Amino acid sequence: MELIQQSPDVGAYLAADEAIDHDHPRVEAAAARLALTVEGAYAYARAAFEFVRDTIPHSADSGDERVTWRASDVLAARTGICHAKSIALTALLRARGIPAGLCFQRLTDDDGANPMLHGLVALRLPEVGCWARVDPRGNRPGVDARFSPPEERLAWKVREEFNEIDYPVVYAAPPELLLHALRSARDRSELWRTLPAGL
Repeated sequence: MELIQQSPDVGAYLAADEAIDHDHPRVEAAAARLALTVEGAYAYARAAFEFVRDTIPHSADSGDERVTWRASDVLAARTGICHAKSIALTALLRARGIPAGLCFQRLTDDDGANPMLHGLVALRLPEVGCWARVDPRGNRPGVDARFSPPEERLAWKVREEFNEIDYPVVYAAPPELLLHALRSARDRSELWRTLPAGL
């Protein structure tokens, strides 16, 4: 799938904002620690992906009811849903000058019911030359997301028979509808009821 930039300016995919706060000391420190272990943009991006995927549990898997949405808070609390983890990975990538943004899928249960918005990250690496999507959600039995740009190894493939959707847009910032739900929810149970089902 060809990905489409929301903004024509690649600088938008390096900027800091309220959620992707890569100028926060906690994010800067985490990025610096990761950079010490690798050489080059591709290796750093892989290390950042694996750090978020493997050391920050998805709150639904761990049973954590806390809601995080700002990258620095995700790193501090070490918890978040897919959207929070995607925001954290985007911030770690931008902290090292790698253009990154947010992508989304509309997924459903196995019977096509209960549509939900799933968060991914798109990044541009010099070695790849185009946008590539990765999924830092976190693996579990039946989920095996990997870092392998330009190949995609996401947690889920969309199923057209259930009207699932791969949205092609790379967002420079979290869509306001999503950010409002994340900011407003008192806990994850409330968040599940208020997350948008699509874009």
